[in-house]
Amino acid sequence: MRAFLYTLMLSLWLPAAWAIDPAPAFEDPALQARYERLARELRCLQCRSETIADSNASLAADLRRQLRELIAAGKTDGEIMQYMTDRYGDYVRYRPPLAPRTVLLWAAPALFVVAGITAAVVVILRKSRLPEDDPVDPGLGTS
Repeated sequence: MRAFLYTLMLSLWLPAAWAIDPAPAFEDPALQARYERLARELRCLQCRSETIADSNASLAADLRRQLRELIAAGKTDGEIMQYMTDRYGDYVRYRPPLAPRTVLLWAAPALFVVAGITAAVVVILRKSRLPEDDPVDPGLGTS
């Protein structure tokens, strides 16, 4: 019974310990919603596959603090994104703008699909041109 109580207490306590930002950044619900939306649009530069809202890295915590300060200073969303992009580059944005320097980033998925389809067509055509009987082993082609 004691083990069950310890497990129950631990299961209730651990999620709070793992929370990235347990307290809301702003009292105003509109500012909090804006903060959360912008935090989901910015990439953690250390984790690279998580937003700053999801990352537990110290760099993500610094970026969240910076984001709170910029929102509190009255900066617009565009000014905040421009500030972050100027400081950290386009990589900090989960959806970088379509620009000459990011065309390959946006075109890469389509290029990979075209390359995969081309490779599949080449393999299928080569396989279809092979003889049905193996000239080395004449017994393979017969049933």
